[in-house]
Amino acid sequence: MSEPSRPPAAGAARVPVAGEEGAPAACRGYVGLTFDDGPSRHTAALLEALHEAGLRATMFNQGNHVDADPGLVRAQADAGMWIGNHSYSHPRLTGLGPAERESEIARTQDAVAAAGGGIPTLFRPPYGETDETVRATAAKFGLTEILWDVDPQDWNGASADAVVEAVGRLTDGQVVLLHDWPATTLRAVPRIAEVLEANGLRPGMICPVTRRAVAPDGV
Repeated sequence: MSEPSRPPAAGAARVPVAGEEGAPAACRGYVGLTFDDGPSRHTAALLEALHEAGLRATMFNQGNHVDADPGLVRAQADAGMWIGNHSYSHPRLTGLGPAERESEIARTQDAVAAAGGGIPTLFRPPYGETDETVRATAAKFGLTEILWDVDPQDWNGASADAVVEAVGRLTDGQVVLLHDWPATTLRAVPRIAEVLEANGLRPGMICPVTRRAVAPDGV
C-alpha cells in the first residue's frame, strides 16, 4: 500500500505538475541530436553547454580527430553522449575503392575504442554521400548508417536563430544534423533545450534497427 501524499515541508519549493503553468510539457516523443566532425578544440565547450541544458546527443567523430585528442572522446563518453563513426578523414566515400573505404571505417572504429568511447554501432557518411557499397562496408563492422531529417545548415553559416528554428521543426523519432565546431550552434544549445521542452520532445538515442530516435537507453 502506498503512503499518503504529504504537503511539502515549510519553505520547500513546490514543483509544478503537468498542466500547471511552469510545469514541464508532457513528453510527446524523442529526437536525435547529432554533432558531426568532432572532436575538436570546441568540444569541451559544447559538452559543457549540453550538460547545462540537460541534453544528450550522438557525436559522429572523425577518426583522425580522435587520434589527435583521444581524451575528448573519453570526455564525450563520461558526459553521457553516444559516439558514432564519421570516417577517418572525411572523404567522399562513394569515390573510393573498396580497400580505402574499409580503411576509413575500420580505423575510426579502432580509434574510438582505443580512446575509451566504446565500439560505435552508428555510422554517418561524410556529406551524407552514400550508396549500396558504402552501406555494405559499414555493415561489415556492425554499423548502421544514419542520415538526418532536418539540416539547419550550421555548417554553411546559419545563425543561431536559424538553428533553433530548424530544431523546432523536429517531430517524434526524427534526427537533426548539427556540427561540433560552429559558434552559432554552441550559442543555440540553451534555446534548443527550450524549444524541445516547449514541443514536448526529449533528446534520445538513435536506434540502430529503426534508425529513429527513441528513449535514452530504452528507459
